[in-house]
Amino acid sequence: MFQDRVLSGMRPTGAMHLGHYHGALKNWVKLQNEYPCLFFAADWHALTTHYEDPSVIETTVWEMFIDWLAVGIDPAKATMFIQSRVPQHAELTMLLAFFTPLAWLERVPTYKDLVERHAEHGRDVLTYGFLGYPLMQAADIMIYRANKVPVGEDQVSHIELTREIARRFNHLFGREKGFEEKAEAAVKKMGPRKAKLYRTLRARYQEQGDEAALGEAQALVEDVQNLSLGDKERLYGFIEGGGRMILAEAESLLTDTPKLVGLDGQKMSKSYDNAIMLREAPESVTQKIRKMQTDPARVRRQDPGNPEKCPVWNLHQVYSSQDVKDWVMKGCTTAGIGCLECKQPVIDAINAELAPIRERAAQYEEDPMLVRNIIQDGCEKASDLADETMRDVRDAMGLNYT
Repeated sequence: MFQDRVLSGMRPTGAMHLGHYHGALKNWVKLQNEYPCLFFAADWHALTTHYEDPSVIETTVWEMFIDWLAVGIDPAKATMFIQSRVPQHAELTMLLAFFTPLAWLERVPTYKDLVERHAEHGRDVLTYGFLGYPLMQAADIMIYRANKVPVGEDQVSHIELTREIARRFNHLFGREKGFEEKAEAAVKKMGPRKAKLYRTLRARYQEQGDEAALGEAQALVEDVQNLSLGDKERLYGFIEGGGRMILAEAESLLTDTPKLVGLDGQKMSKSYDNAIMLREAPESVTQKIRKMQTDPARVRRQDPGNPEKCPVWNLHQVYSSQDVKDWVMKGCTTAGIGCLECKQPVIDAINAELAPIRERAAQYEEDPMLVRNIIQDGCEKASDLADETMRDVRDAMGLNYT
């Protein structure tokens, strides 16, 4: 059993907009107060689709970090870093590739869909790197032994693949030479009283399938202060009758995200030119929303409409109180209010939400070195954690030559 740790990342391929905020960043701010968190710029992942023009990555990455800091990601609570600045990600990806079946990658539900979607935009993504990106995602998670990953429903299959790869690694390489002897030695280090209790709980779990005993034994191991991480991993595996737990099996933290569409009713995306950016000026927000499409049935002011056929209604679902939504529904269907009247509460609510974000962003825009120093510190912290994992991985795979 490993310490709770959250990991998530974003590809630096464009500026952050309200879709990113409600889809992920708002949840990250919440999670950093509940768990140790690591958030990273997935620049290597960005190369799977932007390898022909990597300049967008270089110009976007620092702007993305400013947006993260502006929405409230706190470097005192969360570690922020750049994927490529921690090369252990690449080493673990390569080592995992040696025993991950090709069929596991080909069956990822989103693979074929993404290939077709990028082909529509003229991008050839039938590459080794694109096929293997779920494997690198798994390495991103396992390199920090993160066991909680915030995702939407469409990403759950990726986390399940990560669990399968971790399970396969632990099965293949967790049975280190002399495992039982080393586990028994670790039990003795617990002291007579705790060692006796550990053996009793282990027997209850293995002989009777007592799940409560398993939890008690894991908690007992966690509380022992004089055990190394390696000894604790052996004892966790010994409880269940398996081998040493080297890589953690992550679980999905399903994110409850509102379905925020763009200004034209499609998915919000900068490439569709239908997004409201996190640092958008108030005047620009007002102009964009005032120009939004509405129900085609409302050709004239006196024509009644149907809010559910209007993209503005989607924004009301996220930003308006029930009273305002009731006012919109009645006013639209009876032609009691015009479209500009309907849009005004959304304009006010979005500008109110973005005001503190713009304010926090200003200090980082004025002092770019402040951002770079935060990320440099985060890269060093991430690298230290990755080193701990890679020492154990190399040792388990017989790559620590002495």
